Amino acid sequence: MASAESASLGRKVRTAARWSLVNTVVLRLGNFATGIVLARFALGPAEWGVYGVAQTVLMVLLSANELGVGLAVVRWEGDLRRFAPTVQTLSTLSSGLLYLVLFAAAPALADALGSPSASWVLRVMCVSVVLDGLAQVPNGVITREFAQIRRLVLDSVNFGISTGVTLGLAFAGWGAMSFAVGALAGNAASLLGAVIAAPGAFRFGWNRAEAGALLRFGLPLAGASLLALGVVNVDTLIVGATLGKVALGYYVLAFNMSGWPVRVVSEAARRVSFAGFSRLAESAGPALADGFSRALRVLVTGTVPMCVLLAGLAAPVVGLVYGHEWLPAARALPWLMALGLTRIGCELAYDCLVAIGARHALLAVQGLWLAALIPTLFGGARLDGIAGVSAGHALVAAGLVVPAFLLALRRGGIGVRVVARACAWPFLAGAAMAAVLVGLPRALGHSLLALAAASAGALAVYALGVLPTRHALLGVEPRHGRHARPRALLPGPSRPPVPPPRHSSESDPEPLLDGTGADGVRP
Repeated sequence: MASAESASLGRKVRTAARWSLVNTVVLRLGNFATGIVLARFALGPAEWGVYGVAQTVLMVLLSANELGVGLAVVRWEGDLRRFAPTVQTLSTLSSGLLYLVLFAAAPALADALGSPSASWVLRVMCVSVVLDGLAQVPNGVITREFAQIRRLVLDSVNFGISTGVTLGLAFAGWGAMSFAVGALAGNAASLLGAVIAAPGAFRFGWNRAEAGALLRFGLPLAGASLLALGVVNVDTLIVGATLGKVALGYYVLAFNMSGWPVRVVSEAARRVSFAGFSRLAESAGPALADGFSRALRVLVTGTVPMCVLLAGLAAPVVGLVYGHEWLPAARALPWLMALGLTRIGCELAYDCLVAIGARHALLAVQGLWLAALIPTLFGGARLDGIAGVSAGHALVAAGLVVPAFLLALRRGGIGVRVVARACAWPFLAGAAMAAVLVGLPRALGHSLLALAAASAGALAVYALGVLPTRHALLGVEPRHGRHARPRALLPGPSRPPVPPPRHSSESDPEPLLDGTGADGVRP
């Protein structure tokens, strides 16, 4: 019985992971191309700065808009029909109240962030908070069922509508407001699609006992999520308030570039990792540790080469892709790539700790991160502008937050050795790749052809470096030399999951696609 359940979960996770990766890659490429067109032909750094302020406020609101109760749809065992209507009511009410507060505070908030012209952009873009609250249960059902093909269709519709509206309005001279209206149009379409894709999930209801249990479960997670969003977005607020909206435009562009590898790899994994870890949370300790190790190895191996390439070729890439007007953004990019690589592991650890119920540990880690980050970023901004902010961000994450997450994981049964084994080969290969990337241009020059040759050589060195881990990456276990058998990215439970005490459940908010998604956000 346990074997059948393990095989079934493994198949679900592998299938969902493949479709999630396709979804993320396609949409990221589309967002990348759209960003290039807008930056080159329609919008300047000041407009990007206004958009950055609005997007930051939106993400912070989305992190708390349903009070954490939406996570119940994925995590809780039992009959969804019993508690889902209460989740729908709670998430809709809380998101509506949040939007009313934002609407009243928008002018003062925009002025405090150094972009007074952003107030109406904030008001329009943040209608997405209400749409996200309405979509919590349908989106949670899709995640719970590993239905990533449906997710691909929904996100594609969202992207097509939001991109078309944004481009049309930007070229018509709407400036940063084009982002807000485009995002709103895409989110509305995504909500309608989610309701259709999860029939019967969109129902309102109220049960007082269920509501109390949901709030006790969700509020600590909402607090941790809010702190996590603060960690990811406090840099934008500090840059806007201390350096102005033009510098913020450069910083937002660099931060978005640093997110290319992080989002392509991490979002695809996180759309299935939380649900997978949740299924393993009640199984034996080694199964959870093995699943975490496998997922981390795949994520790090896929992310390291992209991070090293973008960090090593920051100025040429920015100039080639966006134009020389945007070259100041290149100063921040190497540090932000280091931050992005660190965030990969932290995000996976976050999902794992949520799945095993370590909510207080998450609050402690995120609170520590934010408390250390604020003074560090202010100091970095004064010392070296956006480059100083980026360096401070990366150093706090690597020097303080990673050890804190390792300690929390260890208490959850995942030791430091598990993490070290997963990261060792990719990190060593990445160091060799960086050496090649630095050395070859010195010997060959800095022409486009020389940089292409250096990139190809560096990638070849990296591929050779991670070759010893090929069996683990392909999801097979060597047996009798040439023979091998497949294994799941996340192993199935060794025994059937034990339902949590009374009324428990949990859903993973989906990441926002560069401000154009309708799903919830968590860093």
